Amino acid sequence: MKILIIEDEPQIAEVLKDIIVKINTEAEIVALLGSIEKSVQFLSVAKNAPDIIFMDIQLADGLSFEIFSHVEVRCPVVFCTAYDQYTLQAFKSNGIEYILKPIKEEDIRAAFEKIAKLKQSFSLENDILSVIRKAFPEKKEYRTSILVQYKGSYIPIAVDSIAFFFLNNEIVYGYCFDNKKYSVFKSMEEIESTLDPNQFYRINRQILLNRTAIKEIQSYINRKVLVKTDLSAPEPLVVSRLKVSTFLRWIEQP
Repeated sequence: MKILIIEDEPQIAEVLKDIIVKINTEAEIVALLGSIEKSVQFLSVAKNAPDIIFMDIQLADGLSFEIFSHVEVRCPVVFCTAYDQYTLQAFKSNGIEYILKPIKEEDIRAAFEKIAKLKQSFSLENDILSVIRKAFPEKKEYRTSILVQYKGSYIPIAVDSIAFFFLNNEIVYGYCFDNKKYSVFKSMEEIESTLDPNQFYRINRQILLNRTAIKEIQSYINRKVLVKTDLSAPEPLVVSRLKVSTFLRWIEQP
């Protein structure tokens, strides 16, 4: 049984590795990875496909859910995290178990028992992943307005009027098509999860971009691309290198 561990804290990764090997004598730890970039590179190679992934959620370069937008992951995932607010998103991302840190041996043992039961319950022809996805369908209704701060008060504005959201010094700002800027007291992750993914795309850690704002796309350094708009942006709207392929596909989709 090939097992991949994605955890950006080396000490925790080693502890998890020791527990897994102790519990499951058939376990082969194929890699210990600490970032989205390294995980995408590893999983992009077919021969590296693991049977199970033990995955932290908050990694050094972002939330691990981003991995699933770059590579197809068909194996079960056990999420190990210190945060409890990502449960639903985890189960939409191949998750079969959600373990809160500190990691305990009994939790890992329960995860293996759950995986074994799933294997017994489904035939080889019945993909476990498809059953999980049917149980947790994608949300069809998305936010149409959002509260922003304006002159000491909160006012609702339509999300369609926002060209992009920008994270600066831990505060998210909404930049509108009329060149007005508002403070939005929500995390970028919360905003992204409630907006229509066909309309808004997270081009990098700081910027969530409205498709309507895009006027031109140019090549940029280090295989990145630069998005041009008619608006004044606090910094260049650069699509991170790992996201370029999926971003270009997103642009072309109906």
